[in-house]
Amino acid sequence: MKANAFRLYKTGGPSVLKWETVDVPEPKQGEVRLRHTAVGLNLADTYRRIGLYPMKIPGGIGNEAVGVVEAVGPGTRGIKVGDRVGYIGGKTLDGYSERRIATVSDLIPLPDGIKDRTAAAALLKGITAQYLLRDSYKVKKGDTIVVHAAAGGVGLIMCQWANSIGATVIGIVSTKEKAKIAAKNGCHHPIVVSRTKPKFAKKVRELTNGEGAHCIYDSVGKDTWAESLASVRLRGSVINFGSASGNPPLVDIAKTGPLGSPYIARCALVNYTTSRAETMRRARDLFNAIESGAVKIRVNQRYPLKDAAQAHKDIEARKTTGSTVLIP
Repeated sequence: MKANAFRLYKTGGPSVLKWETVDVPEPKQGEVRLRHTAVGLNLADTYRRIGLYPMKIPGGIGNEAVGVVEAVGPGTRGIKVGDRVGYIGGKTLDGYSERRIATVSDLIPLPDGIKDRTAAAALLKGITAQYLLRDSYKVKKGDTIVVHAAAGGVGLIMCQWANSIGATVIGIVSTKEKAKIAAKNGCHHPIVVSRTKPKFAKKVRELTNGEGAHCIYDSVGKDTWAESLASVRLRGSVINFGSASGNPPLVDIAKTGPLGSPYIARCALVNYTTSRAETMRRARDLFNAIESGAVKIRVNQRYPLKDAAQAHKDIEARKTTGSTVLIP
């Protein structure tokens, strides 16, 4: 069977994304053929495209999508033609495609109450938010947290979810418009900062009576790291989970003592989805949060899949808010 898909032959700008016709083989045992109905767009896709996150080249791109099972490999159990499923990883990056072969063990069955586009916008970002709030630092009622990129896909989910837990949320954003969006989605104190020289630690201290926040969730990295460390309270946590401005600088551990001995970690999704059971547990928690109304998924941008290069340009230029999906 033939299908259209993106292929990369080198790293670089959005122009390295090549829309091609590829062969989709028949599924083998333990595999299915998926027809994608919605594809998630993530900043991590741009990191892989430019080479910040290593990936196999030549090859496909995209590790989050939702689709319908079209064919099942011989002897494969637990899934059937017509099932709606999603995924947030796997052995092969091939989410930016109309059809693909996927491994059954990587698939997440979707509840009837979760629409395809909602799932494609929510799975990777929502499971990221889940492990950050539940495990990297366990947010409790009465805590104060700082969420970077609070109007982004992960940020909006984190603001709503933390608010439902009973935490006070301080959100870092880059424009007044994004501050309004964050404020409507559970962020109690949005702070607008300069993109080139972000300063927010003083304001965080003011909002916390000089104590600092219990946890700083920093997905920006290089440009915000020093301010994040200056915003945390005694024995608080500073969690890095992204590198929008580049990787955080190296930390001189001896110098963190005067900062209050914070707990510092670089958290990656792969280390919090180490088995199918763990992934499914996190997915169920996310689905429950969505179905209860605690978290509403904002699909604010939609692009035809073939226009993925433009979507990459827009997300890198910070023109997007909430989640973005690509439609095959």
